[in-house]
Amino acid sequence: MDGSIGIFDSGYGGLTVLKSIQDLMPTYNCIYLGDNARAPYGERSFEVINQYTLEAVEFLFSKNCPLIILACNTSSAKALRNIQQNILPSNYPNKKVLGVIRPTTEEVGNISISGYIGIMGTAGTVVSNSYPLEIAKFSPNVSVIQQSCPMWVPLVENNTFMEEGGQYYIQKYVDELLEKEPRIDTIVLACTHYPILKHSIEQFLPKGVKLFDQGDLVALKLNDYLKRHSKIDNLISKNGKVEILTSESSEKFDDHLNLFYEANHQSKKVQIS
Repeated sequence: MDGSIGIFDSGYGGLTVLKSIQDLMPTYNCIYLGDNARAPYGERSFEVINQYTLEAVEFLFSKNCPLIILACNTSSAKALRNIQQNILPSNYPNKKVLGVIRPTTEEVGNISISGYIGIMGTAGTVVSNSYPLEIAKFSPNVSVIQQSCPMWVPLVENNTFMEEGGQYYIQKYVDELLEKEPRIDTIVLACTHYPILKHSIEQFLPKGVKLFDQGDLVALKLNDYLKRHSKIDNLISKNGKVEILTSESSEKFDDHLNLFYEANHQSKKVQIS
């Protein structure tokens, strides 16, 4: 059975992480799992998020994934540590589960020249303070300024971001962030939906401000990780095969698939738990 990189998200957004991994590492087999039937995770309790995430991880392990990326900020923030510390050592000692927050926060402090970094995320991500706290561990001298963008996910999900009202809200949040701190020279899109808006966001940024989405940073760190961990790398087949799974109806999932992934793929419905 072919080994694959497992990529899990509560919905569609993690497809942007899959796309970045495929762009950088096109030969690696990947299995994407979206738990759309139970999304969104952001409003769920800590216990429920842990349960749902663990069920998804164990499902992907059963599909012969030696390494899984939690391409979901909520799962990365609330379930990753428990899985890494309490589940893997006793139950799956030879498998790895990684998140999206740490690879992003490890790298971004090295990119900024001014020392001022902007984080654009959902209200939940901003309130959790997970990005400023993690960035401070690796780059204590960097200042982190956050901006909540509550309208961006609905704009992407409804595919209305190119309309006049959509562009208004894209510019509004960019302007609000830069009004807080004009010296920001690096911005991280801390939600896997936001790369869909990347070209629109760039139009409203001053020249010289660098814009990163999580997928790009996660793919770079994953590539480096696998080079340093040949035992895991050797378990992953390199046939360029991609499988996309959802806990919702595949027809409903496929309505959004091309918006996020831009590839000629069809999803398959599965039962996670």
